[in-house]
Amino acid sequence: MNVEQFKSEHVPETSDERFQLENSYTLDVTVDDDVMAKAGSMVAYTGDLSFTGRASAEGGITGFLKEAASGEGTPVMTVEGDGHVYLADSQKKVQVLELDDDDAITVNGEDVLAFESRVSYEISTIDSLAGSLAGGFTNVFLQGPGYVAITTHGDPIVLEPPVATDPSATVAWSKTSPNVQVNRSLSDMIGQESGERYQMNFEGPDGFVVVQPYEEL
Repeated sequence: MNVEQFKSEHVPETSDERFQLENSYTLDVTVDDDVMAKAGSMVAYTGDLSFTGRASAEGGITGFLKEAASGEGTPVMTVEGDGHVYLADSQKKVQVLELDDDDAITVNGEDVLAFESRVSYEISTIDSLAGSLAGGFTNVFLQGPGYVAITTHGDPIVLEPPVATDPSATVAWSKTSPNVQVNRSLSDMIGQESGERYQMNFEGPDGFVVVQPYEEL
């Protein structure tokens, strides 16, 4: 194709949606006040925007994303101003959810890309996974209303409880909570050095669980 064809096929689309996918891997956020985003996820922006890391009471940068190997937090940034910011994370696919007032979802901290500042969030760690995933398993509870963008390696599948999942492939869940168990017979069969195999068991009549075809950690 010639240059004009290339430009026309890949120019960003205009939309009234605040969170819009430009392609499977890039999120276009219209910023007219502020939005929360994973630090380092900005690939481009237009307009008058500023990017600020959120500081902790101790004076350091804090965030909800936890590095499994080091146990240190990866900071979240606030994007403020008037313009468009384009976000991406290691060529992972972006999934956009619009939460209503009574909607909530818990997401693996590594898989949160962005959310509106009006979305409330709470950070927690599943300490019982610390034996298999160094530093535990940090997740973020997001409560609507507002837009939320999460990322997945490949196309996710959404399952209804009861279901058991691999923690490293589990992206998010809603209206259900995991019960972490060890399947020793499975780990013995596959020859894991630790002799243990962790899995997340979800129960309940409602809710759903999002998993990806990839082990994150």
